[in-house]
Amino acid sequence: MRTGTIGRGLGLATALAALITGFSMAPASAGRAAPDPAPAVAAAPAAFTHPGVLVSRPQLDFVRTKVRAGAQPWKGAYDQMMASKYASLTRTAKPRAVVECGSYSDPNNGCTDEREDAIAAYTLSLAWYITQDSRYAAKAVEIMDAWSAVIKDHTNSNAPLQTGWAGSSWPRAAEIIKYTYSGWPNAGRFATMLRDVYLPKVINGSNSNGNWELSMTEAAIGISVFLEDRTSYDKAVTKFRGRVPAYIYLTSDGALPKTAPGSGLDTRDKIVKYWQGQSTFMDGLSQETCRDLTHTGYGLSAISHIAETSRIQGQDLYPEIADRLRHALGLHAKYQLGETVPSSLCGGSLKDNLGPVTEVGFNALHNRMGIAMTNTQTLTEQRRPAGTDNLFVAWETLTHADNPA
Repeated sequence: MRTGTIGRGLGLATALAALITGFSMAPASAGRAAPDPAPAVAAAPAAFTHPGVLVSRPQLDFVRTKVRAGAQPWKGAYDQMMASKYASLTRTAKPRAVVECGSYSDPNNGCTDEREDAIAAYTLSLAWYITQDSRYAAKAVEIMDAWSAVIKDHTNSNAPLQTGWAGSSWPRAAEIIKYTYSGWPNAGRFATMLRDVYLPKVINGSNSNGNWELSMTEAAIGISVFLEDRTSYDKAVTKFRGRVPAYIYLTSDGALPKTAPGSGLDTRDKIVKYWQGQSTFMDGLSQETCRDLTHTGYGLSAISHIAETSRIQGQDLYPEIADRLRHALGLHAKYQLGETVPSSLCGGSLKDNLGPVTEVGFNALHNRMGIAMTNTQTLTEQRRPAGTDNLFVAWETLTHADNPA
């Protein structure tokens, strides 16, 4: 059953991706921006799947089976997670009513505490599911209850991004606990926190650098699933469909990258400035490549996370973005692996590192859809087990390496 069903699904997905790529090959007029992508019709599921933010129950069952069998790379990834501070059963949450985050978290009034408590809740929820030791679930509940009893707002210039980062991790944890553990009487209060404190900050997106809007959209989609809010889910998917083509360039876009709806980037000079001064474009280039690889990694990771959640919810967005994502992962992986950067790309120099961000996209595109991704595969396998960036990415070798579910 597994081979026949998945094989037919992979064939359909690959064919659809090719069809979409073929449609995008029409040339754009040289010297001006390609038109904004037409918004596609969003379609929230008639019935949401739970747990269903980034990881599904079948995926979690696959991981638990592999870990309990001592199979690699899952057992090594699990051991790494359990040895981290995020899996501690003695952790004390540090909630506050107002989290104030300036640029680069200066000032940092609760920013690190909030992000790390959210990652801890997710880590503990994974530990609970794999071990079935209720102490881990109870600690995750304790952390989530501590924040939902206190927090009222996020302020200062980085508030939208901070809300996006923490708001991406919270619903992953909440989905696992609410739907696989029976001891969470304050789940409704946590939902109110997500609805009133987090969702309003992220749902309308941002015209800042693309990783902002992508992280905010990831939070919005995850929160929408937990709240079963179809209107917000549809709005977030529409944001995603407008932002991804404006974040990753394909030569089929024309002489210039596409622009996100409402961006105001209506001239070549504005677009080049927004793309960090890069005026030569190539398949897979991101809007932040010439800024640094770290922020680019944030954007690519959020894209993968959003597509993964939508797939679990029965609305597979991967075929729409497969060509862009595979080129982006491949381009950046190539230089991360040490290939010389040409002078035409960011003046011949790339800064920083991608981070642990390739597992989810690689598994979806290569393992499920059958797309060859040599550079991405080499980088992914070299860096296993992928850990956490301490912001919103955590334990993805454990959850997504070669996971067929």
